[in-house]
Amino acid sequence: MAVKTTVNSGFELIKQLLEWAKIKMRQETLFCTIDVMDLYTMVPQTEGVLSLKKMLDHLKLKRINGLKIETIIRLSRFVMKNNYFSYDGQYYHQIRGGAMGSPLTLTIANCYMFFYEQQIIKQIHNSGGLYFRYIDDIFIVINWPARHLLKQIDKWNHFDENIKLSENIGVTADFLDLHMENRDGELFTTVYQKPSYEPYYLPFDSIHPLHMKKNIIFTM
Repeated sequence: MAVKTTVNSGFELIKQLLEWAKIKMRQETLFCTIDVMDLYTMVPQTEGVLSLKKMLDHLKLKRINGLKIETIIRLSRFVMKNNYFSYDGQYYHQIRGGAMGSPLTLTIANCYMFFYEQQIIKQIHNSGGLYFRYIDDIFIVINWPARHLLKQIDKWNHFDENIKLSENIGVTADFLDLHMENRDGELFTTVYQKPSYEPYYLPFDSIHPLHMKKNIIFTM
């Protein structure tokens, strides 16, 4: 459902961006990266599970790995509403969002965002722009004035009280592992590494198992 508007790497993004730039890149083209603030802990639990059900209903699935959809929804609701933790001798019950690092939280957050973003995607595509998302990071490239883009983002921030967007707009952008620039209407790209990146690699003569050394290149 979301394959045309989601990316997992800069490599996937650049293929789409290069095709778009051949026809639509201009001097005034803007890049916009948006962070969905605290997505995992802001998704409402009840509505999040309902978005999962809505997604499964849309896909017309009856079972997944032998489990009925009704069972999956009941289990998902139980997991989302029964997260507890202790701090300084006190026990707390999480009443908003899901547990960080939980695969279910990721799935529900993605489902929730899918339905949230549909109106935005339609607006961007109708204006000839590109829209992509990777979990809680959004990338837009469009030929709008910056003032108009900011006005639209302000409207998007009022679509859902649980979703708050923080944007960066300009002729340069960093998204995932890709750095992009608009150089007078020409697209320039290169690899982007976050400031926290540390180029340390496991020496091949270490005592780690051989399979770990061989797999390092595939996990970087």
